[in-house]
Amino acid sequence: MSVSVCTLAHGRADHLRNLVLGLAMSELPPSELVIGVMQQEPYALPDPGFPVRQIMLGNAGICLARARNAAAFAAQGTLLVFLDVDCIPAPGLIADYAAAHAICPGVLMGEVGYLPKGATDDGIDFAAFEQICVKHSERAGPPPGQTGLCRDYRCFWSLNFALTAEVFAAVGGFDERYIGYGGEDTDFGRMIAAHGIPLSWVRGAKAYHQYHKHHMPPVHHLDSVLANAAQFAAKWGEPTMQHWLRAFRLMGLIEPDGRGGWLKLREPGERELALTRQQEDQPFASSALVLAQLEGEAGMAPASPRAPAMTAA
Repeated sequence: MSVSVCTLAHGRADHLRNLVLGLAMSELPPSELVIGVMQQEPYALPDPGFPVRQIMLGNAGICLARARNAAAFAAQGTLLVFLDVDCIPAPGLIADYAAAHAICPGVLMGEVGYLPKGATDDGIDFAAFEQICVKHSERAGPPPGQTGLCRDYRCFWSLNFALTAEVFAAVGGFDERYIGYGGEDTDFGRMIAAHGIPLSWVRGAKAYHQYHKHHMPPVHHLDSVLANAAQFAAKWGEPTMQHWLRAFRLMGLIEPDGRGGWLKLREPGERELALTRQQEDQPFASSALVLAQLEGEAGMAPASPRAPAMTAA
């Protein structure tokens, strides 16, 4: 089985270089790496020993769905492995996905370990990464067996996943009506469910997430989150990103518009940016912690947590 790795990139040249170097250390190398490049200039990258193709998309707006689709539909492999640009694949990632696919066809999601700031300063050291990485507190752990069926499409996460090119084409790829940040992942998960395609966690297939500053909930993408939430509701007749929207409302940034949508009240200020900003001693930003703080300040009972549904397979 031929394997194409697909990613998308805008800036973050060091992150992409580390992704390429990680792939070069793979126990089972991919047939190729295909990059949806969301900027004017191509990247100068090391030679990993297999073809690297850059699909130039320019920088006219950020459409993550379009970039993923461009890479996927240009890929020549039968199995597509998607990694975000800030991921460094473990040496066994591709082999783990190939083995999991042999027993569990469908959409597969591997493990992710979050690295602290400075973890890659001395180069790629997988033994060190494994010692210092942490699992995201809001994601499911690895399944007890080689794979575990996920019964909640909302758990789909495009950071690190795999599926065949045939399945990707059958689903239709990512919906390019989602522009900017938010919603396109959950929409893809919803399409998987609508097509009756199984979604599974994989033990292994691990990627190490490189540190970068971020905001959660993503107040810096308030406009696109609101627009994409409306797009999802119009398409599927149900809401999405409700934990983010709940936090935005508690911050006083939005209010219900009376028609099932949301009305923006103001731009986020320094208080909201400071509240949601990932600190340098944190390997990841947490929406749940911010939402809990906001609910506590408002004297509200916390929203019911959504536990990822998983059964052994």
